[in-house]
Amino acid sequence: MKILKKIIWALLILFVLIQFYPRPEKNIQTGPASNNIANRYAPRQDVQNILKVSCNDCHSNNTVYPWYSKLQPVAMFLGNHIQDGKKELNFDEFLGYAPSRQFHKFEEIKKIINEGEMPMQSYTLLHRDAKLTADEKSSIIQWVDASMDQMKAQYPPDSLVRKKKA
Repeated sequence: MKILKKIIWALLILFVLIQFYPRPEKNIQTGPASNNIANRYAPRQDVQNILKVSCNDCHSNNTVYPWYSKLQPVAMFLGNHIQDGKKELNFDEFLGYAPSRQFHKFEEIKKIINEGEMPMQSYTLLHRDAKLTADEKSSIIQWVDASMDQMKAQYPPDSLVRKKKA
């Protein structure tokens, strides 16, 4: 029993000490996002709402932080997820991507949604409303298809193909 008390005290002290570890910078943009995807590939309102609830916390410059994000090590975990998510796809920077990258990101969105890889299970565990229904997936895919068709009409076909890295 004494060993259990020592372990609990050690964990409590460790938890208190880790709170002094610096938290990542908040992902909150001030001002309009001129390169936001909706400025060119405007989704319907229902799709916009789906993206806001299920995607934007990790794939935009505006994260809505839950209360527990102030605690370490959760703050570091969330910070890394957000940083990785934005590196992969950032809806607020989307129009700054080359057309070939934009087109490829649309292809990836379609694939990932179809395979049920996004939103991540670790996110939907605490954000149950972010879990996508079949209808929501279909709405996103329709928007992606329409956006890809818009790109095909706007750009020469070879500009939508990603160059292979040497």
